[in-house]
Amino acid sequence: MNWITNYVRPKIGSLFNRREVPENLWTKCDECGSMLFHREISENLNVCTQCGHHMPITPRARFEALFDGGAFAEVAVEQPLTDPLQFRDQKKYPDRLRAAQRQTGEKEAMLVAEGEVGQVGIVAAGQDFSFMAGSMGMYVGNAILAAARRAVELKRPLVLFSAAGGARMQEGILSLMQMPRTTVAVEMLKEAGLPYIVVLTHPTTGGVTASYAMLGDVQIAEPNALICFAGPRVIEQTIREKLPEGFQRAEYLLDHGMLDRVTDRRKMREELTVVLRMLTGMPAAVQADLPAPGTSEGATATLPPPTAQG
Repeated sequence: MNWITNYVRPKIGSLFNRREVPENLWTKCDECGSMLFHREISENLNVCTQCGHHMPITPRARFEALFDGGAFAEVAVEQPLTDPLQFRDQKKYPDRLRAAQRQTGEKEAMLVAEGEVGQVGIVAAGQDFSFMAGSMGMYVGNAILAAARRAVELKRPLVLFSAAGGARMQEGILSLMQMPRTTVAVEMLKEAGLPYIVVLTHPTTGGVTASYAMLGDVQIAEPNALICFAGPRVIEQTIREKLPEGFQRAEYLLDHGMLDRVTDRRKMREELTVVLRMLTGMPAAVQADLPAPGTSEGATATLPPPTAQG
């Protein structure tokens, strides 16, 4: 026996026989630092099981847990011009879009769907912060218009989940034009006498907060969500004063009359069921009679795109 047999051969064997462990099996909580098993955190709707911190969740995953049985139909959205300003910084705008599409598996920063929540038919729109920070561009404006038109057509409430870093700089003034466009979409719902419920998630900022995100008949937020137009750092540097603890967080806004409720994501389905049945004149639901919430295997379909108007 020699050092080759005793040391080198086992070392080489261990290199070839080593099992590869996927890097995405564990997620670290940004708030408490706990390492969470991916299946555990997924079943808990991306809420930390140790401290209750609400991590980002995609609209698709949210809808699968929200709609009865996880079943919903996607509402197609009119596709705008890809790069109307021929914008380029370090990368071309189309290249950034393609990278975001590969990363998220979605076409754009907003998903529109219809289905039932607690046996109440609704149209829902959800922003995806992982897609270019959920920024509001022309597609997002088209998506909200499509959601409002579909809600009016079906005479259903619209529930919108906001999550955005503001307007999309690559679309310039065209992005800012989505603020009045989406305000008109909300007005369509009000004229039709249909409820409009907004669920503000972390973060909801900029032009999104200055338009459709703060126009709901009922304003609900997830715990500790940052909700603002200008961020706290910008405000502190402008006024040169220290801001109160928790300033612009959901709980602070609730205490100051800007929100109606702050609700844990794991209880959001039950909260929305109560609100939707109340606003649509339906009797209070008996929990045992309601369909089970969805799973990650929810059925989806796609509806034809809305007819362009105006």
